[in-house]
Amino acid sequence: MHVPVLLKETVEYLNPEGNKNFIDCTAGAGGHSLEILGNINQGRILSIDANPLAVQKLKERIIDSKINFVCGNFSNLKELVKKNNFYPVDGILFDLGLSSELLEESGLGFSFMRQEKLDMRFNPEVQTVTATEIVNHFSKDDLTKVFKNYGGERFYKRIAEKIVWERQKQEIIFSSQLVDIVKESLGRYFHIKSLARVFQALRICVNKELEALEEGLSSALEILAPKGRLVVISYHSLEDKIVKNFFREQKQRLNILTKKPIVPSNVEIGKNKKSRSAKLRAAEVK
Repeated sequence: MHVPVLLKETVEYLNPEGNKNFIDCTAGAGGHSLEILGNINQGRILSIDANPLAVQKLKERIIDSKINFVCGNFSNLKELVKKNNFYPVDGILFDLGLSSELLEESGLGFSFMRQEKLDMRFNPEVQTVTATEIVNHFSKDDLTKVFKNYGGERFYKRIAEKIVWERQKQEIIFSSQLVDIVKESLGRYFHIKSLARVFQALRICVNKELEALEEGLSSALEILAPKGRLVVISYHSLEDKIVKNFFREQKQRLNILTKKPIVPSNVEIGKNKKSRSAKLRAAEVK
């Protein structure tokens, strides 16, 4: 079961109450949305997720007139808000982690622990480029950039070269094939973290996650009402750097509420190991 990360801290900084309206840009399994729902009276929640299956499950599981579940990417936040006539907006949450359901039940190849087709699209209904296309058709140079820039993988050249070599013999379709390639390319230097970095890099590339985050943050600032709160939970340095720089660049329009990022307690990490890399940053519109 997916456990919402930094739930208490998220609610503290969003400060949901009374008739306030909130947007959860990454609904996932609905944990944060439900907690916000329990703190408002007549306010509303626009709960967004890029994965249509996740939205369908949420609609079946949570029925409340105050919450509206919508399938969409937060890079299109302004359009989603306009389409759903969701004004004013008092708080916006971005939890950039993947839900356990998406990793374990989507069948889209997000996890290197499963034998699945390398898809990795958050929304296969509207996205065209898959992880399979990237590993089979990107040049060696482009693959090295993906693994280096999006995964921070030390042995990016070795892995890219091995992929190009192996795909000449057989198309790389399944996650297990990619796992074997990474292991063989690194030999005695192999560590399971390399698999995590390679899969992360492909996922970020497929879904254009960093570009989406930049667009989503800019849109959030335009949408939020005065004194509206913006809370972002990131899970790797690439995301956190974008958020930190955005807050700094917008100091004339934002009051930064977290001088340093909020991180999970040892107790939370003990209960939910997936939370260990989380960093929460919050700001308020002036």
